[in-house]
Amino acid sequence: MSKALDGVRILDFTHVQSGPTCTQLLAWLGADVIKVEKAGEGDATRGQLRDIPGVDSLYFTMLNHNKRSVTVNTKDPKGKEVLERLIKTCDVLVENFAPGALDRMGFGWEQIQALNPRMIVASVKGFGPGKYEDCKVYENVAQCAGGAASTTGFDDGPPVVTGAQIGDSGTGLHLALGIVAALYQRNTSGRGQKVLAPMQDAVLNLCRVKLRDQQRLDRTKTLNEYPQYPDTPFGDAVPRAGNASGGGQPGSILKCKGWETDPNAYIYFITQAAVWPAVCKVIGQEDWITDPAYATPAKRLSHLKAIFARIETWTMTKTKFEAMDILNEFDIPCGPILSMKEIAEEPSLRATGTVVEVDHPERGKYLSVGNPIKMSDSPTEVTRSPLLGEHTVEVLEQLGYSAGDISALREAKVI
Repeated sequence: MSKALDGVRILDFTHVQSGPTCTQLLAWLGADVIKVEKAGEGDATRGQLRDIPGVDSLYFTMLNHNKRSVTVNTKDPKGKEVLERLIKTCDVLVENFAPGALDRMGFGWEQIQALNPRMIVASVKGFGPGKYEDCKVYENVAQCAGGAASTTGFDDGPPVVTGAQIGDSGTGLHLALGIVAALYQRNTSGRGQKVLAPMQDAVLNLCRVKLRDQQRLDRTKTLNEYPQYPDTPFGDAVPRAGNASGGGQPGSILKCKGWETDPNAYIYFITQAAVWPAVCKVIGQEDWITDPAYATPAKRLSHLKAIFARIETWTMTKTKFEAMDILNEFDIPCGPILSMKEIAEEPSLRATGTVVEVDHPERGKYLSVGNPIKMSDSPTEVTRSPLLGEHTVEVLEQLGYSAGDISALREAKVI
């Protein structure tokens, strides 16, 4: 069966996480991704956070599946010639270098367009154009600058970054969509274009509900769905909301049986208006169904702390999975707090390819995240990440280099 991006060739100049997330997703969708690395070193994450000495780290392997690796000394004139051939034969160049790095290599937008007018040049940067565009940005910096940290955590504590890599991986996902859109537009325009995904912008896109709430706060001076209401005055900026949903369906994380010793014995419980009578019956508080103080969602907002405290007395008598089974019978929205260990061992995630086991020639078998996008006519087979320079000869042969040419490049330490 064909793949969605069969025939698309990606020249991958990315490293660490944001760019590799993008190119790995494109590879999963069927693109031929050629990862260009420095001989002897490669992507910095090959050696970061190693759990097996001398073997590519999980950090690298889990971000570079389904790719081919070539090593090229881009500072050597012969190496530049290899890159020129690659640019002429590829559809997309993806990079997350520091601003201006491609220009300093001699492969700025104008040079690339001269070599291949159909090439799409896609870039991850920390910030978009403006006073911070030259600043170096990492995951947590992006979360802070994009508005996530200021709105995460509890009101009596400092800003908090999330464990979800919304700055790096989140930006990579945004960039992949931009690339696919640019490829589609090229079908009619015949031209390549530049695609930019700043990390700050991507994080803000994922935090759009908080920008929504900022405007509501400016207008009404209160946010009734937030846990500060009605006891704590609101300032002029959206506060941290703890585990509240901050939306139209109030929710909270509640203790379950075993919470004293299990840090993940919790459940997320949503008191959706449509199932309010069912909630009351499940927890044995039927009188709330007819109590005027709890009659409408708006009236319940001022009692949320007491409501969730009462619900928690019920959830504490059940394991999170027992509570899930009971609540789902009544269509009450809820979800267990799953640890990474539980996720790794969940059979349904293995069955759908969301968690996959991959065999690596040096590290052996390991678990990784599979393609989160499921397509009926383009199934994903997750293959292992490449060894450093594993496909250099193969790619050079496809570019028209002879065995003698390749030997000469190797002797000159160009590859």
